[in-house]
Amino acid sequence: MKTEQGLLRISIAVTIVLAGVGILFGILSGSFAIVFDGVYALTDAAMTVVALLVSNLIASSATGSGKGRLVKHFTMGFWHLEPMVLGLNGILLTGAAIYALINAIGSIMEGGRPLNFDQAIIYAVVTIIVTVAMAIVATRANRTLKSDFVALDAKAWMMSAGLTSALLVAFVVGYFIQGTAHEWLSPYIDPVALALVCLVIIPIPAGTIRQALADILLVTPGDLKSHVDAVARTVVERHGFLSHRAYVARVGRGRQIELFFIVPEDFPPRKLQEWDDIRDEIGIAIGDEGPDRWLTIAFTTDPEWAD
Repeated sequence: MKTEQGLLRISIAVTIVLAGVGILFGILSGSFAIVFDGVYALTDAAMTVVALLVSNLIASSATGSGKGRLVKHFTMGFWHLEPMVLGLNGILLTGAAIYALINAIGSIMEGGRPLNFDQAIIYAVVTIIVTVAMAIVATRANRTLKSDFVALDAKAWMMSAGLTSALLVAFVVGYFIQGTAHEWLSPYIDPVALALVCLVIIPIPAGTIRQALADILLVTPGDLKSHVDAVARTVVERHGFLSHRAYVARVGRGRQIELFFIVPEDFPPRKLQEWDDIRDEIGIAIGDEGPDRWLTIAFTTDPEWAD
């Protein structure tokens, strides 16, 4: 529970068990909403497995413990895989919700479907307890881990808890209208609840998909670029350089920074150690030193090398 990989493993195990129980209860109770909840969870679990593999690759690459042909073919690390997985996860979950919404609308138009509310309520209560507990555990752990994968996993558990709570309310209403004048509404409760749940789910991964696309397309993060430019301008003034060029990108948890300093042609010669000292000064000023920062600093008298 103290590492990203350990937390994701526990999440995968709990998700698979919960998904299996959901599909079983959905079939027994006749609720397509519960079946969808189980299938949705299995999809999320499958993507979490991929996220765990990528997380292990990134961790092993950052610590230098990675071995074999895979690391040999990815000498610049595995950060670029993280936004791909996050984006694919969001797209798959959104697609599953859209498909379920279409099925729910079709079921409503056909007159709904019968549902065993007793079994549906039992499933909803158990699921809410488990999902709330997992959301709390993941959120607390991520205060230290600060992982995008764990953050997405915690968000998924919170989503699941909220949506299952909505299903529980619908099932309880359906249970209490049995034997009343409103019993004719019973067949519509499951598809209507599913449709409402899907309408809530569909836009939720949009932020994750948008950020993942930005990372994949190497869109420059404005705040990081401003910080790097401010540091570089200070260095230019302090050491008498002419100007600088900064290239910045966020790729998953990785920060890729390339800095070029244009030095006057008549600049007095310096030892290599002195240039390295300037690099150390720049690295400290930029901050966030660690395995997830890729910092390249070059000095040249020819601006074409920097443009």
